[in-house]
Amino acid sequence: MAEAAWNEDTGGVVYRSRDPIGNLRIRVRLQRVTSTSLLLQQLQQLSFQPGQQAIGLATLGSHNTASGNPPEEEVVIGWQEKLFSQFEVDLYQHESACQSPLDRQYHQDILKLEKSGGRKNNRIFTYTDHDRFTNMEEHCQRVTTSVQEAPSYLAERMANVRRRRQERKPVESSVFKSRIVTWKPSEEFIKNNHVINTPVQTMYIMADLGPEDKLGCGDCEHVLCTIRVDSNGVITVKPDFTGTKGPYRIELEGEKRELWKYTLENASAVVQQDEEEREQRLFKDLYSRHKEYLHGLVGTDFEMTLPGSLRLFVNGEIVSAQGYEYDNLYIHFFLELPSHWSCPPSQPLSGVTQTCATKILGKDRVAFFSFPFTLEVFFTQEDELEGSLPQWPVLYFEVLSLDFWQRYRVEGYGFVMLPATPGAHTLTVSTWRPMEPGTFSELQRFFIGGSPELEDLTYARVPSTFKGDRLSRFGFRTETTGSVTFRLNCLQQSKAFLESSSMKKRMQSVLDRLGGFSQQGSVYNVLEAFQRARRRMQEARESLPQDLISTSTAGRDSHLS
Repeated sequence: MAEAAWNEDTGGVVYRSRDPIGNLRIRVRLQRVTSTSLLLQQLQQLSFQPGQQAIGLATLGSHNTASGNPPEEEVVIGWQEKLFSQFEVDLYQHESACQSPLDRQYHQDILKLEKSGGRKNNRIFTYTDHDRFTNMEEHCQRVTTSVQEAPSYLAERMANVRRRRQERKPVESSVFKSRIVTWKPSEEFIKNNHVINTPVQTMYIMADLGPEDKLGCGDCEHVLCTIRVDSNGVITVKPDFTGTKGPYRIELEGEKRELWKYTLENASAVVQQDEEEREQRLFKDLYSRHKEYLHGLVGTDFEMTLPGSLRLFVNGEIVSAQGYEYDNLYIHFFLELPSHWSCPPSQPLSGVTQTCATKILGKDRVAFFSFPFTLEVFFTQEDELEGSLPQWPVLYFEVLSLDFWQRYRVEGYGFVMLPATPGAHTLTVSTWRPMEPGTFSELQRFFIGGSPELEDLTYARVPSTFKGDRLSRFGFRTETTGSVTFRLNCLQQSKAFLESSSMKKRMQSVLDRLGGFSQQGSVYNVLEAFQRARRRMQEARESLPQDLISTSTAGRDSHLS
């Protein structure tokens, strides 16, 4: 049977495993392909007719076996298993050549090997993560096929991150005694030190392809496989395991131009069925214990709202303000709670931001506050759809400026109605400020500060003290100023959201009735729709003649009787 073709794909392959890396085993087979065996392999791949040609090929094959073709060398290597080469045996067997604790440890290991009969491997050996070895071919490979390709700065820096040393000399290390922290790093310093280095463990499987009587020459060492493992369980094997593919080949340079082939197989022990089930049980037990631990941190008493009430939790942020006349802005804000709304005693409903200097962004001067605030309020309505439509909380604010001479000025007023739908909301609110007729007010604002102010900030919308039907602002002069950007993340909690609308037999309140529609719209909009429908029904009822109403009522009563 003809052997499979050569495997030309020598790129690396990445695996991920949760098993301990110490269980990794790799079987390596190495064999030299002579000229006669190579000719036989090429002839066997061609089609031929049975008969005399077949006898000739069989004779050629038997002659190849009898000519003394060396058998293949097969070694099963574990992770970070050290197999000494002939060069290392010749080097470390003399104690005078040992310069580091690792060299002295290798000296003891080689003496033990000599006493036990010598090393079992012949050409195949390994370099572990502790050895001073670097595969220089990994740092000179090209990424593209262009002749004019030049390595980038990142490629050059990363090539030197995990480099081992080829020389057999002690390493002299030095530690900075001063200037451990560089307070004013230069651009060159940042460029040279800003290189990401993920620590990995590396192992090389090598082969000494020199003549049989001249093993141990450094020029004849060739890398068969490179294995890298990081702490996340990522295993990089270069080249990949052969599997069903053909073997890899190594063609030596020189007069003889010998050809070698080798294969790589995953020889790790296969997990038995009972062991796999036991491992799954252990993982399940571990996950359950971790779940209990997290449950213990959270607690068993989950705080729920009362029936018929709604909890509104807002994580807000005053992002920025732009378009104002003066610099050094700060914002004063407070939350107005309408009827049927309440808050915990420890909940502050007002606040003041820090003073922020503006910077030019495009054509506007922008002050970035990034000021966070938290609001927690409750809505409770005892009577179902009784009285006026419930109002939603409103956040009022005013923008002020303060200069070097401690002169402050009102830059604008505005309000934000808290969103009635849960989720993330970004709102940009325009503001205005009151003006007085004439130039005296503007001169006073410019030279000594101060400006017309509102005694009640709720006048920016509808004053809380207003009880009429129509609010007139005739004669009130204002000027449009800048805008303020808010970012609000709203959460709503109610028992009505946990119940299914189809399973309810009785609805306790407006919120319970709206629990099934919370995914389709806001509570406020639905309440407003209910109120409008009720008003239309009331107006239609009032527009009908009284005799028609009484007649229809009498007919209905007689029908019922």
